[in-house]
Amino acid sequence: MPGWKAVNIPAQSGRTAVVTGANSGIGYVTARELARRGASVVLACRSAARGRAAVVRLRAEVPGAQTQFMPLDLADLSSVREFAAAYAQRHASLDLLVNNAGVMALPYGRTADGFETQFGVNHLGHFALTGLLLPSLRAAAAGARIVNVSSGFHVLGRITFGEDGPAGTGGHGGPGSEHGYRRWAAYGRSKTANLLFTHELARRLTAAGSTITAAAAHPGYASSNLHAGAAALEGPTLVSRLAALGDAVVAQPTAAGALPTLYAATAPGVRQDAFIGPRLGWRGAPAPSWRAGWTLDDTAGERLWAASEELTGVSYACLPR
Repeated sequence: MPGWKAVNIPAQSGRTAVVTGANSGIGYVTARELARRGASVVLACRSAARGRAAVVRLRAEVPGAQTQFMPLDLADLSSVREFAAAYAQRHASLDLLVNNAGVMALPYGRTADGFETQFGVNHLGHFALTGLLLPSLRAAAAGARIVNVSSGFHVLGRITFGEDGPAGTGGHGGPGSEHGYRRWAAYGRSKTANLLFTHELARRLTAAGSTITAAAAHPGYASSNLHAGAAALEGPTLVSRLAALGDAVVAQPTAAGALPTLYAATAPGVRQDAFIGPRLGWRGAPAPSWRAGWTLDDTAGERLWAASEELTGVSYACLPR
């Protein structure tokens, strides 16, 4: 692991990967480097124009790359179902699913299905997608992986549970309330959900004797359009100016920020429920990352799983409790 770089990615010839949010930033770099090592990569993106442009760009950077765009809007569960059905029609199996797409620190809003936007996109959309693609992952010859991209900001939001489900996330009772909404706390909750989902998924895969590995990663402090978008929402404030300064002085390049994801996705010996991030926390070569204790809580993982199945209508029947 010391000094691990993109050139250390094992050959991926014969493998098929889906990368969500692959039209820019860390998602694009992840898709490009997998394609460079021979994988056939599906760029799953909300915007058709940006997705197709990314395919053109990627093929120019990696001549001969096997890539294609497929539309996916994680804020709309009907789009998630359409994507999974279309993928199953085109491909016999899936070797790697990188749940990378996300939104950061948005003002209060709701998805097409009525969930708080950040929880709906960052967690529920990917929960549904993974469940619907699980038959394709199980059909892979061996060694399929699921990588959920979380964040060090998961420490900002612990998920609590009430009678109506996960508090502040949409819950069983509907879209949740705008009253008291704090966008950074909501972002933290969605990233905690990514880690709890990985934890429970890994437990269930192990119990089922599956060869699929579920792991998580985070980019540290990497310069990306996600950070830029969040800073822009602050307006011309001290916070936005400090964020811009951080991007210029402290942040590592986007290509470096993608390395933990690529490591979790391809490196030999990655264990179930591994959490990979930069060695120094915010930058550096991939290494095992610290995570808050609540992201390893079995009871919370089971409760989030049950709520997610009910909210999305996607059941992981092949992975019983």
